[in-house]
Amino acid sequence: MTFSVPIVVRGYELDTQGHLNQAVYLQYAEHARWELMRAAGAPQEKLVASGVGPVVLETTIKYLRELRGGDEVTVSVDFEWLTGKTFVFRHEIRKLDGTVAAEISTITGLLDLTARKLVAAPGERFAELAERPDLLGL
Repeated sequence: MTFSVPIVVRGYELDTQGHLNQAVYLQYAEHARWELMRAAGAPQEKLVASGVGPVVLETTIKYLRELRGGDEVTVSVDFEWLTGKTFVFRHEIRKLDGTVAAEISTITGLLDLTARKLVAAPGERFAELAERPDLLGL
């Protein structure tokens, strides 16, 4: 199931060429992930209270079209559950006319905050914690 959030590109997020600074794409993706987790009933404070937290291991960004101040976009996020300790968040940042501005793929794990090691079965742990695991593809 695809989840998305709307965002308007703000002037202070632009680089010297007048387009969205490359680091802000990551912030948009992270914002969409946390909004998804909140909608699924597994917000950051609940995860931390249960002793776990998502950790980014690798991120790839494909910049396809520039974004400029005032552009309205939607940032989508989908889970891809893998076998083992990792899973993937897949994002698209799409303009209102349907043009894909960027694709972001983030390999992620669920960190046990006490042991400081990845949880062996992150999907099972998310299914236990989330009120709406269906939003997480579970």
